[in-house]
Amino acid sequence: MATDIIMPQMGESIAEGTITKWLKKVGDPVKRDEPIFEISTDKVDAEIPSPVAGTLVEIKVAEGATVPINTVVGSIGEAGEAVAPGAAAEKPAPAAVPPTPAAAPAPPPAAPAPAPASPPTPAAATAAAPAPEPSRGQPAGPTPPAPAAPKTAPPVAAAAPGPAPAAPAAAPPETSGARVESIEERIRQRSSPLVRKIAQEQGVDIRALEGSGIYNRVTKNDILSFLENRKASGAPAAGSAATAATATAPSAPPASAAAPAHEAASRPALAVSDRDEVVAMTKIRRITAENMILSKRTSAHVTTVFQVDYTNIAKLRERSKDAFLEKNGVKLTYLPFIFRAAIQSLKEFPQVNASIDGESIVYHKDIHLGMAVALDWGLIVPVIRNADEKSILGLARSAQDLAERARTKRLKPEEIQGGTFTVTNPGVFGSLFGTPIIPQPQVAILGVGTIEKRPVVVTDEKGNDALGIRTVGFLALSFDHRLIDGADADRFLSAVKKTLE
Repeated sequence: MATDIIMPQMGESIAEGTITKWLKKVGDPVKRDEPIFEISTDKVDAEIPSPVAGTLVEIKVAEGATVPINTVVGSIGEAGEAVAPGAAAEKPAPAAVPPTPAAAPAPPPAAPAPAPASPPTPAAATAAAPAPEPSRGQPAGPTPPAPAAPKTAPPVAAAAPGPAPAAPAAAPPETSGARVESIEERIRQRSSPLVRKIAQEQGVDIRALEGSGIYNRVTKNDILSFLENRKASGAPAAGSAATAATATAPSAPPASAAAPAHEAASRPALAVSDRDEVVAMTKIRRITAENMILSKRTSAHVTTVFQVDYTNIAKLRERSKDAFLEKNGVKLTYLPFIFRAAIQSLKEFPQVNASIDGESIVYHKDIHLGMAVALDWGLIVPVIRNADEKSILGLARSAQDLAERARTKRLKPEEIQGGTFTVTNPGVFGSLFGTPIIPQPQVAILGVGTIEKRPVVVTDEKGNDALGIRTVGFLALSFDHRLIDGADADRFLSAVKKTLE
């Protein structure tokens, strides 16, 4: 009897996952706990092991498809079990969705008759026209035009005063009846369950928003940004504007009210030639981009830079690194020393190990140290929990373990959450220093520049100056000026420098 392979839940807040790669083909033998496919979620990328030993007899969800947790994505039969023809899943339908909206407005004559008898007859006819065409193969007729609305609305507005289809077109899906949505419908609506929940609670029609995700899906940061801008400008919710338009006769006012939202969210058009290659962002790249934009929009970033003399640590490492590796199985690098110095300074300056929650400051009693790890496919920040309780050896072991499991996609979701302060090390690539972006909701991040020998002016006990060869490097602290004053940031980094020297 075949055993179902399900999309696992990789954390409490994870509602769906994207299959990025099948590591086995239909008909391949698999061992128990052998990785069979890779997934990407909002929190972590991971390899999913086989629940049983046997033969992969069916793939139900193709690479690139996003499905809710607990969805059956394939099945494993007994070893040597015959494979039925066509057991491999086809490529996900969403790839064919983008062209559909472009062609949707074309069929005009057949649909004017069933259009609802409301004042904005042209708009309603446009919204209803596509419905008869896709009704055979598409689960929801009115839904396909939604993805194109944000893209087509601005040009139409410039040409004629009839861009109103954007608002009415979004309304039919809301009244389409209570039924279960298919995966294709969710993708066309460009939202995840979490985004739809936020939209429902805030009264926002997500079909009226321009999404930055793949297939123009509205991401969490898209809707949070919209809500933030709406709060600042006092503009009405997109959903409530559409509702008001349906309830009252005139539809022109909602269209004009919705237009500013589209204009504010619009981006300059990009000219793409046949010499350019267009590739969809990976999930980890999209999440990184969203988080970086969110942080720059949230925090008042300022960076201060100090030069540190690592000569004493360099001598200590040179004396002890071989014995340290032989005894503990871990390399003795500069990072554990930097971690330790930062931890001591965080205890002295609690405002650096804090977060801002609205108009309140949250001071974290525990120190959970994030360490940025560069991967071939992106960047991830696993967290050393209770780092203040660890010695140099403990920090070295934790750093090596987390880095190895990050590169082999074996991190757990909880291991990349809850950081209170982060250290990133661009110096490993030769960078003198950088100005790193603060990971939210933290208020500071420490960047480590390359450590190398340089000529430095040194002063002896008698006050005489001379040139000496010293092992030095730069430390750069990016901090949130909403909470941390420049003087406090400099005192914090000065304390780190003093400990290291």
